[in-house]
Amino acid sequence: MVIDHICIAVKEIEEGIGYWERVFGYKQMTGIVVNSLQKVKVAFLKKEDSLTIKIIEPLIENVSLVNFVSRGGGFHHICFKCDNINEGLKELKEKGLITLVPPQPGEAFNNHNIAFLLARYGLNIELIDTDERAETIGGV
Repeated sequence: MVIDHICIAVKEIEEGIGYWERVFGYKQMTGIVVNSLQKVKVAFLKKEDSLTIKIIEPLIENVSLVNFVSRGGGFHHICFKCDNINEGLKELKEKGLITLVPPQPGEAFNNHNIAFLLARYGLNIELIDTDERAETIGGV
């Protein structure tokens, strides 16, 4: 498994994207996608020789994330890419991680499955097995 991206939760996605572009020199690489199962808006940002950043904004019905961003938001999860999501999930569960969300389609990943787990120290982990992103823009 390798780190694919880190995720930052914000109150307003456009403002969050602008902040990362202005302050850290990232460029938006995807359009804003609504993930209806996770109830978030999602956009990916990229910078040469750096980790990909995913910015998420909660939809109103995502109460726990709305509460999180109303307290300032910030770091939400780290995502690992593996060869096979089901095998990766099994491996992590055997190592003591707890499944929060079993594999389900993620619109931001062209409906490839994503899963979420809880690791020690309150660390949220996303697991994917694809490089695909929805709505890549500007040849980034």
